[in-house]
Amino acid sequence: MTALTPIFTPHWQAELELGYARVGEVTRPVLRRHKGPLRVQKHLYAEGSEVCQHIIVHPPGGIAGGDRLDINVHLGSHAWAQLTSPGAAKWYRAAGPAHQTLTLRVEAGATLEWLPQETIVYAAAQAELDTSIELEGDARLFYWDIIALGRPASDERFDAGHFQAQLNIRRDGELLWHERQRVVGGDGLLDSPIGLDGQPVFATLIVSGEIDAELLERCRVLSSRVRGDLTQLPGLLIGRCLASEALHARAWLIDLWRLLRPALLDREAVPPRIWST
Repeated sequence: MTALTPIFTPHWQAELELGYARVGEVTRPVLRRHKGPLRVQKHLYAEGSEVCQHIIVHPPGGIAGGDRLDINVHLGSHAWAQLTSPGAAKWYRAAGPAHQTLTLRVEAGATLEWLPQETIVYAAAQAELDTSIELEGDARLFYWDIIALGRPASDERFDAGHFQAQLNIRRDGELLWHERQRVVGGDGLLDSPIGLDGQPVFATLIVSGEIDAELLERCRVLSSRVRGDLTQLPGLLIGRCLASEALHARAWLIDLWRLLRPALLDREAVPPRIWST
């Protein structure tokens, strides 16, 4: 009997390092280093020279067990970068964990918009994410993430594996925000009213700064297909939602961005073209 040859699946070790600097009235990418299958497309200036837009691409299209992605972004003083993605990040079922480490550093006077599309965590995936954001002085941040557990459209529930994430935000070394999440496949909290209440998608919005009560109420009464709300904390605005589909959560976040960007970042919200493709 012929012995079966084991199938070898390579583990992707990918790194991306980006740096931005303000030169006169232009934000220029001054560092773009990658290792493995993680890179950015050509920088764009859809809103003029002040805002540099990059689309982060992971060519394999999915993240499997043993993969490790490391992304490091540094904005120099008064630079403005907007980073997004061309589509959903997919974390596949796996026998072992896969990791993503995201480090964002924003110097005084700079603005970072971190606006990726959704992360889909397949049943039996083992996704582990660690995000660290360092703000200096009056640096500004507009950040969101969207997590979809399982694939409801394919009748796939998140009944095995795990998703865990850690997020830390500091300003001048002082911790402003810390959270840890761990969701295990099949856990009762997936359906519990004190957990995800049967909704497979949850999203988080974090924006530096403070808004007045009138704008906060306008955000809260937005017509949407999610269950969400916002809370104003000292120096940070926090939004959360639960949704039945990632598209609904993303639409809610974009509507909030349209309202909040002019108020907190002093610039009209112009959606990246990639969001419409």
